[in-house]
Amino acid sequence: MALTDLTLDECWAYRPELTVPVDLDGFWARTLTADQPGQATYEPVDTGLTQIRTFAVTIAGFAGEPVHGWLHLPAQADQPLPCVVEYLGYGRGRGRPHEKLFWAAAGFAHLIMDTRGQGWSAASGSTPDPHPYPAGTVPGFLTRGITDPDDFYYRRVITDAVRFAQAAREHPAVDGDRVAVTGISQGGGLALAVAALCPDVAAVMPDVPFLSDFRRGVQVAGRAPYTEIVEYLKLHRNRGSQVFHTLSYFDAAVLAPRATAPALFSIAMMDQICPPSTCFAAYHRYGGEKELRIYEFNDHEGGEADHQVEQLAWLRRTFAAESPR
Repeated sequence: MALTDLTLDECWAYRPELTVPVDLDGFWARTLTADQPGQATYEPVDTGLTQIRTFAVTIAGFAGEPVHGWLHLPAQADQPLPCVVEYLGYGRGRGRPHEKLFWAAAGFAHLIMDTRGQGWSAASGSTPDPHPYPAGTVPGFLTRGITDPDDFYYRRVITDAVRFAQAAREHPAVDGDRVAVTGISQGGGLALAVAALCPDVAAVMPDVPFLSDFRRGVQVAGRAPYTEIVEYLKLHRNRGSQVFHTLSYFDAAVLAPRATAPALFSIAMMDQICPPSTCFAAYHRYGGEKELRIYEFNDHEGGEADHQVEQLAWLRRTFAAESPR
C-alpha cells in the first residue's frame, strides 16, 4: 500500500478555501428549531453482564422521529458521570448491546446513536429513515436528496446526532458539563458537525473523519463512499454545481470553525476512503484548541486500539482540567 493522496508535509500546508453558504447559520437554526426535542426513553436491557448496566434508548430525532441507541453505565456508579456520545461509521447500526463497552468499562456513561436507515438487523432495533428521496440516486446514502439541502439525507442524520448530544446532557446519570462526542469515519464527521451546532458539547474526538472537504474527497478518494457522488455525477452531468452547493451545508470542514470545544483528531496517511487531505482540511479549520494523532502507515482503520488509549488519556486530562461552570 502506498500514499494515495498528499504527503504529510503537503497535508500540513493544505488549507483550502471552502465555499460557505451565506445562509449556513440560518439553515441550521431553522432545521434544529423546527421541532422541539421529545422525551427520551431508556428501557433496561438484560445483557447478562454484571459490571455494566445497559438501556435501550429512543430519542426524538429529525421531525420528532424515533431514533434508537444504547446507553451503557458502570454498574456501581453512584454520582453523575462524564459521558461519551458515539456516532457510527458508514453503513453501521447500533448492533448488539454488548458490542461496545470500552467507555463504560473506563468509568464513563456511553450513549451510542443508531444511524437512521443504516442499521443491519431489525432484531437489534434498527432505525428506519421513512423519508422518500428522488429517483436517480445511486446505491448508498450520499446522493439521497442531494439536489436540495432541505431534502438531503444528512440533514436528518446530523439533526439526530445533535438531539443525542442534547439528551445526554439531560440524563440524570450524566454530568451535563462533561459530554464528549466521538466517532470513526462517518461518526467522526458527525461529531464535528455536532460540536459546531451544539456549543454545550465539552470535547470532541473525530477519528479519520468522513464528510469533510467533499469536493476533494470526490476528486481523490479511491474507494466508496465518496465515489457514490462520482457515480451520480456521471449520470447527471449538469448537476455538479447544485450537488456541491447542497454538500456545503453538511461539510464538516465548513462547519468546523464554528466549533470551540477542545478536540483530538486522528488521521491516517494511507487512508483510501477518507483521504488525509480532507481530514486535514477539517483539522486546520477547527475553531477550538486541538491536538492531532497521525498514523503514517495506516489505511482507514487508523489507530484502532492504540488510538483508543490516546483518546482515553486525552479525555481524562481534558475533563480534569475543566473548571466547574
